[in-house]
Amino acid sequence: MNVKRSVALVIRDAAQRHAVLLVQRPPDDEDLPGVWGLPAATLAEDESPADAARRAGRDKLGVELEAGRLLNEGSAQRAAYRLDMQLLEARILGGTPVTDAGGADGTTRYQAWRWGAMKDLASAAARGSLCSRLALELETDR
Repeated sequence: MNVKRSVALVIRDAAQRHAVLLVQRPPDDEDLPGVWGLPAATLAEDESPADAARRAGRDKLGVELEAGRLLNEGSAQRAAYRLDMQLLEARILGGTPVTDAGGADGTTRYQAWRWGAMKDLASAAARGSLCSRLALELETDR
């Protein structure tokens, strides 16, 4: 079975501790077109989750990120593979998010970003977004 390892990031707004950074996937995304979720990255071979988090910040959002503690983890079956994901806390060390941050070939390019509430992820979770489901599980555990 083909397995993709990934990391998703809960980045809180320093000014509003309850707001999280949400990103909108592109309309041509093969799994979740146009869905608002959390920033995420598939791990490259031999890449750590923390390194993947920093790469996602740099390549997808144009910011310098620091990866923090593991918040949750889980798996989801996709048509051609199983997705194993770790949900990490992260914080922005430098820069302001942008959605035209360059990105390497083959990476998901976000079309927009905004600060929002965890509850804003409910629609994405209902459509099969693993990162959104993992984040919402944190809220129900409180």
